[in-house]
Amino acid sequence: MKYKKRLLYIENVSAERIAKKFGTPCYVYSYDKISNNINNFKKNFKTISPLICFSVKSNSNLKILSLINKFGLGADVVSKGELIRALKAKIKPEKIVFSGVGKTIDELKFAISKKILLINTESENEIVEIEKIAKKNKKKINIGIRLNPNIDAQTIKKISTGKKENKFGVTEKKFLELLKKYKRSKFISIICLSVHIGSQITSHLPYKNMLNVVNKIIQKSKYKFKYLDLGGGMGIQYGNNLNNLDYSKYNQLIKSFLKKNNSKIIFEPGRSIVGNAGYLISKITYIKEADSKNFVILDSAMNDLIRPALYGAKHRIIPSKLNRKKISKKHEFVGPICETTDTFLNVANYQKIKQGDIIIICDVGAYGMVLSSNYNLRPKPVEILVNKSTTKIITKRQKLKNII
Repeated sequence: MKYKKRLLYIENVSAERIAKKFGTPCYVYSYDKISNNINNFKKNFKTISPLICFSVKSNSNLKILSLINKFGLGADVVSKGELIRALKAKIKPEKIVFSGVGKTIDELKFAISKKILLINTESENEIVEIEKIAKKNKKKINIGIRLNPNIDAQTIKKISTGKKENKFGVTEKKFLELLKKYKRSKFISIICLSVHIGSQITSHLPYKNMLNVVNKIIQKSKYKFKYLDLGGGMGIQYGNNLNNLDYSKYNQLIKSFLKKNNSKIIFEPGRSIVGNAGYLISKITYIKEADSKNFVILDSAMNDLIRPALYGAKHRIIPSKLNRKKISKKHEFVGPICETTDTFLNVANYQKIKQGDIIIICDVGAYGMVLSSNYNLRPKPVEILVNKSTTKIITKRQKLKNII
């Protein structure tokens, strides 16, 4: 994404052209950015040769998943629907991990029938159910047990998953109990220790603490795990947050860890693969002047992108056309939905803009369209994939008549 002669381009196509051709709001993804992110991830962790299972919950578009598969990645799924979508994208079952705290019996049966790599369990109740299904079908099922390491990832509170008050995983004591109880089961094979401490992590230090906890528990258990699933959570730059996770430092931590524990590493990245490859193109419907600021009312809303309303997340908002003239009055970019939380960003000294202008909300490739809804009976946006100079619809815009 760059400006050419004051016009913003996504690869070789201007945002203005995309807006005119496909309308707004419009989700746009860059093929080049996704491929660069994947290759960069592979390059940085090449020395530990991990199995990379893309987190489908971050972006479940079928065409995006097919692109992910093209680069040889597997999938981390958390529902039957995501598993079906991953398989439809031709991702190999032996590269699929099923995670989540509340898998239903139907979901477990379906996952087992598709012979996926493993199911990461999060409670003894779940292990019991898997054992019943395996026994009935005279199979031995590969599972992992997810540990809650009680690590603060120093991220947004609402996307923290590794602290003891979070619903995910089991305690160290329970982990060791489950391992001892089920390691000789005739119907399940515990091949993985799984751990995931949160999302949007931009420092290697929480991962260092996590690996220390994992190392201690492996030493205590004296158990040989074929796989160590370290989850994902690698952060990207949003707004004024200019920090990126240092992959090289994280890779070095894992290399040191593997000298004591010889396991195959599984990663479950999502945001770090697609987050900064997505853009939400919007149009300014009105500009409403108030005493202390101008409300810039967009045709995009919290039903299209809920992260700011849900997490207080901040996404950069940039114009499709550059204008040197700045306005000192504060601008608040908001949507049309009847909720005070339907607001995206407050900006001071923004350039001069007017009704009808096109603006772009950045870094929405992860947890953007997947969290969209029909709140206020608003149709979901169209999704476009840009590859050099070509644009392709990968999800059609919803029609109001189909919702009604």
